[in-house]
Amino acid sequence: MALAAERQERILAAVRKHGMVRLADLVEQLGVTPVTVRRDVTLLADRGLVQRVHGGIALPHRAQTPRTHEGAPGTYGPMATHALVGMVVPSVEYYWPPVIQGAHTAVAAARGRLVMRASRWEDPAEDRRQVSALLERGVQALLVAPTTAGRAAMELLRWLRSLTVPVVLVERRPPQELATLELDAVTTAHALGAGLAVRHLVTLGHHRIALITTHQSPTSKALRAGWQDAVDVLGLDSHNGLDLEVPSYGSPGWAQAYTDVLEWCRREEVRSLLVHSDREAIGLIERGRELGIGVPHDLAIVTYDDEIGAASDPPLTAVRPQKHRLGVLAAELALAKVAEVGEEWPVHRLELWPNVVVRESCGSVAAPDPL
Repeated sequence: MALAAERQERILAAVRKHGMVRLADLVEQLGVTPVTVRRDVTLLADRGLVQRVHGGIALPHRAQTPRTHEGAPGTYGPMATHALVGMVVPSVEYYWPPVIQGAHTAVAAARGRLVMRASRWEDPAEDRRQVSALLERGVQALLVAPTTAGRAAMELLRWLRSLTVPVVLVERRPPQELATLELDAVTTAHALGAGLAVRHLVTLGHHRIALITTHQSPTSKALRAGWQDAVDVLGLDSHNGLDLEVPSYGSPGWAQAYTDVLEWCRREEVRSLLVHSDREAIGLIERGRELGIGVPHDLAIVTYDDEIGAASDPPLTAVRPQKHRLGVLAAELALAKVAEVGEEWPVHRLELWPNVVVRESCGSVAAPDPL
């Protein structure tokens, strides 16, 4: 009995020190069989002294203490220092690098380390696999951009909520079916950004503004909602049929599809477009030049994203999401929660507004780009 009590005290000491301990490490440290460790863990869990997590154990949420030393100042209060933060994103290309860089900046400023893994679009099983790998790595907080549509995605979100480490969703919110799920989220107000673009074009005298999106973008739904809401609020004429979907720039059939859109604009006398994203806007300009449709003289274009808008010919007026800042704030929120584990925190749902960067493609006077 004394030996069992000694083992269990060593297990508790390890969990208090590290926050989360893998069962495999306990087997090695204690020099006993996996069956013995599992028996000790079961007894501790039944007494409410530890909580099982994937591949290991942690302190119960109410009992956890800060796992790092002095706090670093942050937007949400003192942040944990020297923390290991995990991040799972659906891609490391295009939209996501500035978000990842922002998170890295915040974690590095707190003398911590960010460990990033790439999942896949619309693959909840892969999201879970990558999160599980980071938990086994011993991360103390998670930034995750998971799939949120479908039954499997809802199960994934419920599982994320059950974890004992702080989880912050990045550019994602739980769907309406899980509206009360207690998960923090930092997102961009994409629908509002579409509305800003419509309003800018209306001030330039446009009243028929087509929306051009690609099927693969998860942002398209929010842009469509914001575009339609702005059309309705501003009392513009019916925009039925002005919501068009095109292939991604450079994919099979893109050139003919873009030509068809531009010919349609000429027939229907549509002289302004909101396009998601920069690549597609540049492709439309390229095809328009071959058809004798000039931008902005014949067609005004506002792009949504501003990854490469300034380098276009002509430079693209763009709605610019604050991606780097979004990554910073998501990481700071996670680190603040690590520093005060056990405190009663309200759920945070932060939404950043994008801004409009005026250049030549819409026909208004371009503002100088900041150096």
